[in-house]
Amino acid sequence: MTPPFDVPADAPATAAERFPLQFARTRRFSLGVPRQFTVSPDGERVLFVRSTSGTDPVSRLWLYENGAERLLADPLGPGLADDAPGTVPPEELARRERARVTSSGVVSYATDASARLVAFALQGALWVLGTDGGTPRRIPTAGPVVDPRPSPDGAWIAYVSGGALRTVRADGTDDRPLAEPDGEHVTYGLSDYVSQESIGRSRGYWWSPRGDALLVARVDTARVGRRYVSDPSNPERPPRVIAYPAAGTANAKVSLHLVRIDGERTDVRLPREAGDGHPEGAWTDRAFEYVVAADWDDRGPLVSVQTRDQRSVHVLEVDEESGTTRTSHRAHDPAWVALRPGTPLRLGSGALVVPARPGGDTQGLDIGGVTTPPGLEVREVIGAADGRVFFTAGEEPTRIHVWSYAAGDPEEGLVRVSSVPGVHTAAVGGATVVLDSRTPDGHTVTVLRAGTPAGGIAVLAEEPLVIPRPLGLSLGERELRSRLHLPSWHRPGDGPLPVLLSPYAGHGMQVVLEVRAWWTAVAQWFAEQGFAVLVTDGRGTPGRGEAWEKSVHGDRLTAVLEDQIDALHAAASLHPQLDLTRVAMRGWSFSGYLAAAAVLRHPDVFHAAVAGATPADRRLYDTHWEERFLGHPDVLPDNYTRNSLLDEAGALTRPLMLVHGLADDNVAAAHTLRLSAALLAAGRPHTVLPLSGAGHLVSQERTASNLLLLERDFLRKSLGL
Repeated sequence: MTPPFDVPADAPATAAERFPLQFARTRRFSLGVPRQFTVSPDGERVLFVRSTSGTDPVSRLWLYENGAERLLADPLGPGLADDAPGTVPPEELARRERARVTSSGVVSYATDASARLVAFALQGALWVLGTDGGTPRRIPTAGPVVDPRPSPDGAWIAYVSGGALRTVRADGTDDRPLAEPDGEHVTYGLSDYVSQESIGRSRGYWWSPRGDALLVARVDTARVGRRYVSDPSNPERPPRVIAYPAAGTANAKVSLHLVRIDGERTDVRLPREAGDGHPEGAWTDRAFEYVVAADWDDRGPLVSVQTRDQRSVHVLEVDEESGTTRTSHRAHDPAWVALRPGTPLRLGSGALVVPARPGGDTQGLDIGGVTTPPGLEVREVIGAADGRVFFTAGEEPTRIHVWSYAAGDPEEGLVRVSSVPGVHTAAVGGATVVLDSRTPDGHTVTVLRAGTPAGGIAVLAEEPLVIPRPLGLSLGERELRSRLHLPSWHRPGDGPLPVLLSPYAGHGMQVVLEVRAWWTAVAQWFAEQGFAVLVTDGRGTPGRGEAWEKSVHGDRLTAVLEDQIDALHAAASLHPQLDLTRVAMRGWSFSGYLAAAAVLRHPDVFHAAVAGATPADRRLYDTHWEERFLGHPDVLPDNYTRNSLLDEAGALTRPLMLVHGLADDNVAAAHTLRLSAALLAAGRPHTVLPLSGAGHLVSQERTASNLLLLERDFLRKSLGL
């Protein structure tokens, strides 16, 4: 059989033909998905945000209680819609870009300790409501609001406006500044670019449990280089100015301060640099430049700091009266100390939950001195509730389960909460677990009480018009986890299929998982266009231990490309219909970089590539992310030359399409423009597709849908379909 490419013009559109528009309209099937769950300490209430359908881009605030959902705040409903004062502040837009938020409306919120009072920002205005059935109330503020958070007792709301951290009483009175900018480039209560984008710390302040003080981050970007992101299609608009610390340049200066409601302020005396035990290397920088985590529990503030070279992390206990610190835990690694989300977590007993010291084939967890069993790869710490510590982990790289451990109760020990193969996470409070499960059959959210299903929260996302039907594979001597998508219409004996590799294959993200996700649907859609689509997670990706993940230290391409080629050949040996004379790769961000490198370095294997948002010049990427792998460019310049693509432009002999959003402030369009200039200087023909107004995540409906079609057509033409 052959794919139905030649059909009458008036024939009804097939599911595969309608898929690109569905993919774009649903924002990669993210609309209608409940997220940001908060479970009250008594386990009785669950808050979350979700839109009303799989194509509705406006998020609402919801409450699940007594087995039913209830709408708390609708931005389009009476009250909120009638009192929308202005626009979203630029600081909030930046936060959303870092978090890849594609919806509008109520996209985030915060509660008091009992989850009785909720605060959120809408179009720069501050709103509060009670979960007992009250209606939202707008609170007057000094200016547009970013990241409002109630005090644990619900008496105050803290928020950031104009770079100042302010508080206002929950009844709308006594608005006051607690920490105001003391320099042109200073903010209080916000996170800096690197902390949000590469470290994962999105917050810039934390309430004390008593509600009488806050731990506040002061960020000074005076030394940080500026980038100017403009919209060439609208030249009359001024550019956005971003403080972006490129590799080897100055970071933002981040300090912490204890600020009380009465205005009294104490500086936190963070250590300046790591001492004994810090691993030396070709480049060593002991300075603690990064505040990677912070919290304030009943025992006081707890802060984690990391050195500039990322080889040491110290966990610090802060004295709230004097601001002095005491180191309670140290971690060192000759490559880099991996930051595990949710750690450190301090239990009520004072015991710490931290990543276990590296050793063996998996990354474990130290729970108050007890280490998780070998073979269990820990991904994230969810939290503690009802005497148990909850975390996600897996024994097989393609599956991630929710686990719990009863601290101090070795007899009960370790319990796996989720059961069905897939990728699971959770939110916890009291005896309630909200189990968020993605499996090959879809997406469900189950509310468990004392381990027993007690209800569910609806997932309103659309089902893909093209249903993924991958073959799970473990390929080659390294047992590379892979998925092979074949056309549904293809039958044995139909003839050879051109091969399209569509991996991510980079640090921090897996795509070969037992789930139905947007990327599996896209892979199947490309398969329906006449390709055999192979997706492989190789060395450098998470889930297979620290040695596997850190094998790309110093060289981000060689091992990764080798694994893609090995997987390709192994898959072809199992499935002879794969045509190795017609092989292409497509990708975005790291995988765009990988696709471009594939046709530059291995034209004997790869015959075409589509490279989107390609970070072609590693010197242009940010400090924390890039120096983790390649060190400082002034000390180790060869690392950056060897891992950048500009000097290899003259090697291009295969069709290459470069795609880039011109509003991308993560991987700047300069990467693609410099690579294109190098290709032009070398006399190498190539295709460049600039996306006006698009950021790192392409969310414009027509642009996103047509981009899939343009990629398909380019690959078909290049491979001679």
